[in-house]
Amino acid sequence: MAEFNKDDYLNDLPDVDDVAAGAAASAAAGSAASSAPSGEGSGAAHAATEGAPEGKTAAKDSSADKPEDSKDAAADSDSKSDKSADDTLTPLGKAKKEAADYLEALQRERAEFINYRNRAQKEQERFRQHGIIDVLTALLPALDDIDRIREHSEMDDSFKAVATKIDKAFEKFGVEKFGEKGEDFDPTKHEAILHRPDASAEKETVDTVVEAGYRIGDRVIRAARVVVASPQN
Repeated sequence: MAEFNKDDYLNDLPDVDDVAAGAAASAAAGSAASSAPSGEGSGAAHAATEGAPEGKTAAKDSSADKPEDSKDAAADSDSKSDKSADDTLTPLGKAKKEAADYLEALQRERAEFINYRNRAQKEQERFRQHGIIDVLTALLPALDDIDRIREHSEMDDSFKAVATKIDKAFEKFGVEKFGEKGEDFDPTKHEAILHRPDASAEKETVDTVVEAGYRIGDRVIRAARVVVASPQN
C-alpha cells in the first residue's frame, strides 16, 4: 500500500473558482434550454401543422352539407317569394295586384260558363231533334195514308185543312218532306223498290213515289221509297 501524501492530494483538488464558474455556466445553459423560444415556436408550429388537416376535413364536411342546406333555403325562398313581393308593394300596387287577380278569376269563370252554355245548347238541340224524330216516326203510317188519299181520291175541305195543318206543324219543327216524280234518283235519299226500263229515259229518274221521305236538316229520317225509270241498254 502506497503511503498517503497529503500535499499531493491537495494539489490534485480543483480550484474553487473554477468549480463555481463551471456551476454557473451549467445553470445558465439549463435555464436557456428550458425557456428556449425557438422550441416553443417549433412546438406551436407543429401543433398547428397537425391541426391543419382536421380543420380542412371539418371545412369539407361543412361544404358537403351545404347543398342540402341551399336546397332548403331555396325552397323557403320560393315559398316566401310571393309574400316578400307583396310586402315590397305600395298600398296602390297591392290594390292593383288584387284587382288583376280578381279580373283573371272572373275571365276564367266567364270562359267556363260560355263553354258550359254552348254544350248545354247543343245537348238541348239534340234532345229536341230526338223528340221530333220520335213523334214523326210514330205518325209516319198516318202521314202515308193521308198522301194516298190525296193522290187517289178527292179530299173534302175539312180533311184537306187538317192535312195541311199537319204538314205546316212538321215544317215548323224543321221537318222537310221530299220525293217528287221526275227528280233525279239519288241513292242517299231514295230507296228504289223497283227499276223500270224506259226507252225515253236518259238517266235514272223517279217515276213513282210510293212513300215520301222525311229529313231534318241533313239527317234523313226516312228515305223516299220510289219506282225508278232506268234507261234501256
